[in-house]
Amino acid sequence: MVPTLALLLLSLSALSTTVLPAKVCSRPPIPEGVNASALKRVFEVGEEVTLSCERGYSSSAASSSRITCTAAGEWTQSNLACSPKMCPIPRVLQPYARGRTEAPYKSVLNYTCDDGYDLQGSNESKCLHDGTWSHPPPVCKAVNCPLPKPPRDGRVVHDKPVTGTTTIYGHSWMYECNPPKAPTYERGFCMANGTATEPPVCREVSCPIPTNIPYGYITFAVMRQHGYKEKVRYACNEHYTLEGEAEIQCQNTGNWSSKPVCRAPCTVGIKRGRIFYNAKKLWIEELKPNRVLHREPVVFYCLNKTEKCGYPVASTCNDGNLPIPECFQEPGKMEYNLKAKTLPSEIRMCTASPTPRPTSSARPS
Repeated sequence: MVPTLALLLLSLSALSTTVLPAKVCSRPPIPEGVNASALKRVFEVGEEVTLSCERGYSSSAASSSRITCTAAGEWTQSNLACSPKMCPIPRVLQPYARGRTEAPYKSVLNYTCDDGYDLQGSNESKCLHDGTWSHPPPVCKAVNCPLPKPPRDGRVVHDKPVTGTTTIYGHSWMYECNPPKAPTYERGFCMANGTATEPPVCREVSCPIPTNIPYGYITFAVMRQHGYKEKVRYACNEHYTLEGEAEIQCQNTGNWSSKPVCRAPCTVGIKRGRIFYNAKKLWIEELKPNRVLHREPVVFYCLNKTEKCGYPVASTCNDGNLPIPECFQEPGKMEYNLKAKTLPSEIRMCTASPTPRPTSSARPS
């Protein structure tokens, strides 16, 4: 019985050896851009695979592209790197590409046009494998509008010369009526939907008798109602500054355009000290009369106690108010009369002014 048992054990041992699976390699991991079309699902030990970049990708120089299935069922390492080919972004789009000048393979550009423009060409373009775009950039062409119709008892005056029977989006024109009538609205446009503004209605319009403005007057006008587009001119009293348009016009609404304003002059509100005004360095008593016109600047001198130097600080007359800089210190009578050469305006000027401080309200003169 013993030999029989030994034979049986040997037979079982041989059987178990034949059914054990051999080591194999599964499909290798494939980075982006590597051509995987020829790879099997299972590879035997010792099998080699040569990797390559698929179309649209470029391989890095001097990189290993061959891998081998090892006895451990693993693949040897590959340093192959595949980078996508690049398409140059059209120059017209580069301001919108946040500094980029190229786009990688498979990128897609989508084009749209602003309202009032029709897209001529393809609205999409893809970066191809050879580094070119599938379609050139399209053109955005302005929408056409028919020429506007003139109002009854009036005409159309185009801003730009027009030829043919159409105009384009963005073009505008004026509507005019035969005097003394005025259009209900004055301007027309070629609109984004391809239609032109409907013509206005011409009607008689008048503006009320013009009135004076504070500290100013009407230079010449008959005190009566005025018709559409008639004008009146204003001026200011002496030493006042006119701000706004000197002429006002009767508008199609029956109202006058905005009147100008007369801004008051300022008094320099110090009794002692030196200023820089109208390109001259003046003691305050030399400013005769003590008057600064609206929007004119005046420079005062302040003391930098740390550096023991003077520095200029500017202030501007604003409709009768000339703020005195906070840093300015008016000298006393004794200091002003006997030690004028020690004042900030007379000593060495600082190489740099300190951080400016806010100015106070104008002091009384």
